[in-house]
Amino acid sequence: MSNRDRADRTAAPGSSLDAARRTRELARVAGGGTADLLVVGLGATGAGVALDAAARGLDVVAVDAQDLAFGTSRWSSKLIHGGLRYLAAGQFDVAHESAVERGVLMTHTAPHLVTAQPFVLPLTPLVSRAQASLAWAGFRAGDVLRRAARTPRQVLPVPRRLTAAEARHLAPSVRASGLRGGLLSWDGKVTDDARLVTALARTAAAHGARVLTRVRALELGSTGARIRDELTGEEGEIRARAVVNATGVWAGGLVEGLRVRPSRGTHLVLRSERLGALPAGLHIPVPGETNRFVLVLPQGDGRTYVGLTDEPVEGAIPDVPEVPETDIGFLLDVLGSVLDAPVRRDEVDGAFAGLRPLLDTSVPGAPDSVRTSDISRRHAVLTSADGVVTVVGGKLTTYRRMAQDAVDAAVDARGLPSAPSPTATLPLVGAAAPEHLRDLPAPARLVRRYGTEAPAVLALAERDPALAEPVLPGHPVTRAELLWAARHEGALDPADLLDRRTRIGLVPEDRAEALAVAAEILSRATPSGV
Repeated sequence: MSNRDRADRTAAPGSSLDAARRTRELARVAGGGTADLLVVGLGATGAGVALDAAARGLDVVAVDAQDLAFGTSRWSSKLIHGGLRYLAAGQFDVAHESAVERGVLMTHTAPHLVTAQPFVLPLTPLVSRAQASLAWAGFRAGDVLRRAARTPRQVLPVPRRLTAAEARHLAPSVRASGLRGGLLSWDGKVTDDARLVTALARTAAAHGARVLTRVRALELGSTGARIRDELTGEEGEIRARAVVNATGVWAGGLVEGLRVRPSRGTHLVLRSERLGALPAGLHIPVPGETNRFVLVLPQGDGRTYVGLTDEPVEGAIPDVPEVPETDIGFLLDVLGSVLDAPVRRDEVDGAFAGLRPLLDTSVPGAPDSVRTSDISRRHAVLTSADGVVTVVGGKLTTYRRMAQDAVDAAVDARGLPSAPSPTATLPLVGAAAPEHLRDLPAPARLVRRYGTEAPAVLALAERDPALAEPVLPGHPVTRAELLWAARHEGALDPADLLDRRTRIGLVPEDRAEALAVAAEILSRATPSGV
């Protein structure tokens, strides 16, 4: 047995996605036959729809014009929110749904990818005692949500008050002058949102779904779609008994009459040494707002994210949103309000922005004074006159419930035979109980990214020491991880490797330095490789 065969046998059965599988399956689905369900869009929601439907026993084809997690799903805050903000806004059903779905991810479906993240809200002179009391009441209410969702305290600890010394220990870069303490709270954090999407797509593939990237839906109808292979330019048709449009901010371009109101969320990328050791993240209140915070979130890879904004976006929807200087300035100003030494603009190593696909419920032609930050994050499942089901709104945390509701709607609309959704207890590729994950013979960093597949990624480097080398100096990602992504995670080009399977590409200088290595690894990702 070749080394390649042995490596393949360590991946979850049937879950490996690569260029050869894509070619075979695209030829089959475009060559004839009718699937039960066609899913368009492979962000978190679309990949979740593919998994939900395939796990019910439906014959599923899922396509995306770009790559897995190409759109909004890779630009999130990396938090799996418990719904505190929605509770404060009186959206009790959305808050409870968020808390439940957070618990599902942390305890059943993805405990390797979603873990507890502590946050400190520093009580600086800019935070009045009334504001502090309001925030503390909110954190306590969030713990009530946790209990209502039946998430164990061992998974998400309770909030507590901190002395000034304790706050400085957890947030040493915070200005000591005038600091009177802090508030410690906990929420869920995903190791990498794009990796969550990859795990969803691979788990769907393991249940029989055909997952096809670089396949653009040109037209949608109740019986399928006209498509184009973006790698060859060839056009064809995929026939299906039901169709789900899960294209997020681009959903209105495929279904007439649907209006999406995008909101831009921007994050900064800083080198972690700029803020020093951060055992916890930071909640920094936005001046003049009662329920908005800038978040500081250490990533464990030498980088720290600072976000996020919530600004309306007008005009055409870009493939990759640009980050305006106004957003960068806003985030630096709020961050600087609590630091000993404010971060300068030239110390920002990168920035990224994502567009939230909020459903526009305003009356056309009427003046609109509602800010995008005040629009509900409740998702909607809409069925067009010709039977196409569109799912829009929501957020990363609730992707699973959104997917379940979309499949339910498609099943009802087209009369498909289907069992109930099993995804609330269905582990994703790599998932296992925490005690099993702790015992795996692999570094903790790999386990947090690959779960039970971490030893297989490590084995690639053990067989070929060159693969143990980092992709670039000072960054923990190894060449073995790129090879694994090309062989098992559907990466087709260097951008897939650097921008989504890993996050090297978030810093432009790092991306440029790593491009040659990514191209070299792709050339090795063949049956004649290691």
